[in-house]
Amino acid sequence: MDIIIESEASKVTLMRYIEFKISSDEDVELPFFIGSMLRGAFGASLKETVCINPSYECEGCFAQDNCIYYDFFEAKNRWHDYRFDFALRPERLTFGLHIFNEACEKYPCILSALHRMLTRKGLGRDKSRFENFTITANGERIYDGEFANEPLTPKNFQIDSYCPAVRVEFVTPMRMKKHGRLLRPDDVGIEDVLHSLKQKARHYEAGAGQDTEMPQIVEKHFRYHDITRYSNRQKTKMRIGGVMGSMVLKNVTPYAYRLLKLGEIVGVGKLGTFGLGKIKVEDLV
Repeated sequence: MDIIIESEASKVTLMRYIEFKISSDEDVELPFFIGSMLRGAFGASLKETVCINPSYECEGCFAQDNCIYYDFFEAKNRWHDYRFDFALRPERLTFGLHIFNEACEKYPCILSALHRMLTRKGLGRDKSRFENFTITANGERIYDGEFANEPLTPKNFQIDSYCPAVRVEFVTPMRMKKHGRLLRPDDVGIEDVLHSLKQKARHYEAGAGQDTEMPQIVEKHFRYHDITRYSNRQKTKMRIGGVMGSMVLKNVTPYAYRLLKLGEIVGVGKLGTFGLGKIKVEDLV
């Protein structure tokens, strides 16, 4: 059945998204956390792909209002319309890149930047380049040595099923602050997770709504996992750790279920562009 989270008098907005997945079997040494490596290399490749400013400077650029690089990397104090997706400690290069709403219209630039990143720019300190890799878009293979000619159609975010009991796994660190303080394992509640997702639902136009009934936590197992990345802009190491683990919920309302499923796409908490806040939702009944 369709899950409607708004009043009958209002419309449910459907967020558009494309999920790219890149996979290679080439033998290459990868770091435990590949988010910083991917984001940095993708950003450099995207700027090389789209920049038309002779000065190569973003500040005051005449084209910034229509620049996908500016939207992704220079626009401040907002969630960006993309998110990297991967597992920690990968044995092979396998990662996803999710893009949302207006970014979907510029997917050719994004694909071109991904191709440049892998074949010309390279990844990591050794600038490892890749010859053999595949790219899928929403599950359909679009690159295997050459790109398919068919145009891509974004998916609309919609939920056609519902389960009142779920297990939520926090696959990569969830970084979130409450009252100005970084959440630690004992602090995390379902209200914090759903509050973050409500904010993202509004930003990504994935449906507004209200729900005063909170799911009940049956059990939870969390730990804090610290991650350090090097910031080229600030020339310093930065700690970007967060909470990992799982929680089992019951009395999950249709609205809360929809938000959690949205979280599988957009992530929970901060620094989703680095791959933080990845969750998986498992139906239990």
